Amino acid sequence: MSGGKGIVPMEKAEIAIVGGGILGTVLAGFLAEGGAQVLLLDDGKGGGSTVNAGSLHVQLQSRFMRMYPDQVPAIERNLHLYPKAVNYWKELEKKLRADFDLKMTGGLMIAENQDQFEFLAGKCEREAELGLDVRMIERRELQGFAPYLGAAVFGAEHCAQEGKVNPLLANMAINKWAVAAGVTVMSETPVRSIGKSASKTGFELAIPSATIKADRVVLAAGGGNRELAAGLGLALPVVSEPLHMNITEPAVPIIGHLVQHADRPITLKQFSSGHVVIGGGWPAHLRQSDKYPTVELASIIGNTTLAQHIVPAVAPLRIIRTWAGINATTDGRPVLGEFSAMPGIYAAVSGDAGYTLGPYSAKILADIILGQPPCEDLSEFSPDVYHAV
Repeated sequence: MSGGKGIVPMEKAEIAIVGGGILGTVLAGFLAEGGAQVLLLDDGKGGGSTVNAGSLHVQLQSRFMRMYPDQVPAIERNLHLYPKAVNYWKELEKKLRADFDLKMTGGLMIAENQDQFEFLAGKCEREAELGLDVRMIERRELQGFAPYLGAAVFGAEHCAQEGKVNPLLANMAINKWAVAAGVTVMSETPVRSIGKSASKTGFELAIPSATIKADRVVLAAGGGNRELAAGLGLALPVVSEPLHMNITEPAVPIIGHLVQHADRPITLKQFSSGHVVIGGGWPAHLRQSDKYPTVELASIIGNTTLAQHIVPAVAPLRIIRTWAGINATTDGRPVLGEFSAMPGIYAAVSGDAGYTLGPYSAKILADIILGQPPCEDLSEFSPDVYHAV
């Protein structure tokens, strides 16, 4: 995106936000509406938001639980954020008077055998204890509840609070709103490093062929936050995880829910346009020359084969686009707030299911930066929980 009002390169920004994903852009809009002069810088690579598949997650992700079992307690402590974050998507759509193609049709995490079903049943019981609207559905009921599911599906866990959003529509509307609010945007502009200003007040951001000064800086660059923070002597352990996605040609309505799997990487959803999006964690890779996320043939085959195994009706559809993006993972919790070791530098990391949490995380952090009472207890989200490098 481009446009905005106010500053140009080499001048001084009141607040510079590094990273133009969902969190950084919504944060920029809120800060600008709050009276701040905001510069948003983005390197133009395929980050998590700009290439997102549009799932709005609430229930615990079995894939995450398998990969990072030590981080499940942190996710459970913050599980209350997820339904709030989904509801906040509705508020944002209403605030912007836009159409995100946001549908709250519920989510199904399917099992193909008794062991997987029992795993989901245990997860479901724990989630119900934590306040989620979840229940188990056996095969007989599932045939009427989700008739598009194939014979391989044994049963499922249903979460009524999950949904989907079209990220192309949402991102376009959010970008337009942020620029209209007064945010100056510099796209295709990587930030090489950040350092303290020579005057000891504020910071200097090195971009290609220029330096920008800012009173305060927000690190909202996903996996890129790690290196930027380290350059300031700060620890922000965010890991880049390149992932693969596909989208089909338009079709008649087939899939009524956000569909996931208890034991295999898959998400399936269908937009109002009829396009079916197939994603869910199949790996991509970072091109060695420029670290750009790139698709892998094995993921295209594996992801789409699994999709038609679960939902046979998608088998005749043609794939019209495949793409890769970079998911940013932490230790299972958001990281939001100011580094006490370096006042003026803020961490902005949504955590797992970052697109879902993005707008709500932006609201929380905007309150902090604007000096307003935050709507959540931020003690566990503070970047100070990590020791300095």
